[in-house]
Amino acid sequence: MESTPRPAVSIVIPTHTEKRWATIVRTVAAVKSQSYTPAEIVVVVDHNPALYRRARRDLAGVTVLENLYAQGVSGNRNTGAFHTSTSLIAFVDDDVTMGPDWLGNLVAPFSAPEVIGTGGGITPAWEIAEPRWMPAEFLWAVGGSYAGMPTTVSRVRNVWSAGMVVRRDTFLAVGGFRTGFGKLGKQNRPEDTELCLRMSAHAGGHWMYVPDAVIRHDVPAAASTFGFFIRRCYAEGRGKVAMAGLLDGSQSLGSERDYLRSLPKAVLRNLGATARGHGVDHALKAGGVLAGVAAAGWGGVVETVHAKRTGQPVTAGATR
Repeated sequence: MESTPRPAVSIVIPTHTEKRWATIVRTVAAVKSQSYTPAEIVVVVDHNPALYRRARRDLAGVTVLENLYAQGVSGNRNTGAFHTSTSLIAFVDDDVTMGPDWLGNLVAPFSAPEVIGTGGGITPAWEIAEPRWMPAEFLWAVGGSYAGMPTTVSRVRNVWSAGMVVRRDTFLAVGGFRTGFGKLGKQNRPEDTELCLRMSAHAGGHWMYVPDAVIRHDVPAAASTFGFFIRRCYAEGRGKVAMAGLLDGSQSLGSERDYLRSLPKAVLRNLGATARGHGVDHALKAGGVLAGVAAAGWGGVVETVHAKRTGQPVTAGATR
């Protein structure tokens, strides 16, 4: 009996600043070391001619392109993805590392034709110590997998573009990432979640979360502050309201509502641990949950008011 050919995969790495040159080189080395060998590695530079020239000169064995769209990570990723020709396309950020089995683990679920995309676990790689007040339920604020996510390979609504694989035909059919909706400057929109929802709606397929396909995602010292945490939660609240306005309103926020319902238990669990003498850190984490919810809720209110003033579609706010 003949074995089914393994699908070819291209890997797209968006980048934008020379400040991450060392991590770009490290990420490229990590994807080159995959036991499931990628057909092509594509680095896409976001409107930075000096970085583009350096990448062209110094990144051997890699295709280097310039973003063909307006500045922003969505167009950057699309430039790389539309260049590729493989049946599967992987996306990784330029500040991650992974073990050699990462890509193979993410490709495995595609043996089922209804799977349109996969994503893996994300471990924060803290530049300094993890903040004492950081609740595990809010690790998404620094790009990590958070408490409550599946611990085995499971069907999910969405995964994250820091480390994901998509079926090329479905990705192309929906036009890829929504340009102008994503991360640029102070704007932080959930372009990966929005893509997942559109791909599922188009194909009727689903996404799989593969917790063993782990990447380590850098968390710089500047992202370890309480101020950053509050700003990130606020931006998430705005982003999710904006996303729902683009799609099917509040119906697209079912996962966010489930997540919100889980947070009172996190507060009580941490306060209970403090009362039992397990340390003040648990009280700080309970406070972190409350602060994160408040910031995200306020962001949702601000985005709703903004949408009404500008005549855009609006829906109820929510966090991740």
